[in-house]
Amino acid sequence: MTPTTKQSRKTSIITAQNHSPLLTILLSKATLAKSLLLVLLTTTATATANKQMVAIKGSDTMVMLVQSWTEAYPDKNSVYFQVTGGGSGTGIAALINGTTTICASSRPIKKAEVQLLKSKSGYRGMEVRVARDGLSIYTHASNPVRKLTLEQVEKIFTGEITNWKQVGGKDARIILYSRENNSGTYEFFKEHVLHKRDFAATAQHLPGTAALVNALSKDVHGIGYGGAAYAKNVKMIAIAKTAKDPYVLPTAATIASGEYPVARFLYFYLRERPTGNVKAFIDWVLSSKGQARVTELGYYPLSN
Repeated sequence: MTPTTKQSRKTSIITAQNHSPLLTILLSKATLAKSLLLVLLTTTATATANKQMVAIKGSDTMVMLVQSWTEAYPDKNSVYFQVTGGGSGTGIAALINGTTTICASSRPIKKAEVQLLKSKSGYRGMEVRVARDGLSIYTHASNPVRKLTLEQVEKIFTGEITNWKQVGGKDARIILYSRENNSGTYEFFKEHVLHKRDFAATAQHLPGTAALVNALSKDVHGIGYGGAAYAKNVKMIAIAKTAKDPYVLPTAATIASGEYPVARFLYFYLRERPTGNVKAFIDWVLSSKGQARVTELGYYPLSN
C-alpha cells in the first residue's frame, strides 16, 4: 500500500469516527423520510392507475359547478376526475375528437356538430340536462339603472344605444364587456338576445365569466352578461320581454316558471349512452344530492 493510500484511508476513518450521534440520527431520519415519500408516491400512482379517469371539459360557466360535483361525488374508489374549461365550443370539439369523456356545455349542440360527431365516432351523441341557469345582465353596483327590456339590451350590445342617459342613467358612455366567441354563453346571448346580430366593435371580449365580472366590478360605466352564479360584487339588472311586461330578476322561481326571459339549460354531452362509472356519476348529479349542489352554488336545479 502506498503512503497516499494509507493517508486517504486514515482520513476516511477519522471522518467517520468524528460523526456526532446527533448527525447520525438526522441522517437516519432523512433517509427514512425519503423512503416513506417514495412509498407514498408509489402507492398513490398505483391507486390512480387502478381507477378510471373521467375527463370533463367545456363551459367556463359550468366549471365551478362541475368541480363541486366531482369533489362531492361520494364513490371515488374506482374513478377520478379531470375538469377543465375553455368554453362550450372547445368542449364539444374535444368530444368530437375523442379527447374528453364528457363535454359540459352552456348551449345546445349544433346540428353540424352532431353530424361531425357521427362521422368521427359512428354515434350521434347523447344530451343530458344537468341544471338551469339565468343568463344575467350585470352592471357596476353603483349604476342607477335597475331594469332594461330585451330590446334595450340588444341595442346596447349592438351599438345602437351608446350612452347610459338613453336608458335612464347618467350621461356617460356605455362600456361593453362580452365573452369570447368559443363560449356557449356568447353564442346563446348572440342568438337569443341579439337575434344573431354582431356585437358592437367596441365590445371587449374576455375569456371567462369570472374575468368579466371582475372587470365590471371596477368599471362604473360597464355592462356585461353571464351566468347568475357569478354575480358577485356587481348588480344584476331586472329584464322584461317588452316594455309592457314585468321586469324580472333570475331566481329559482322565475327560472322554473319561465317568467325570466333569458333562462337556459346547462348540459352534459357524451359520445354514446354512458355505462359503469360514468353512468353512476351522472345519476348522482341528477339525484337530490347532486341537485342540492346546484342550488348551493347559485345555479338553478332542474325541478323546484
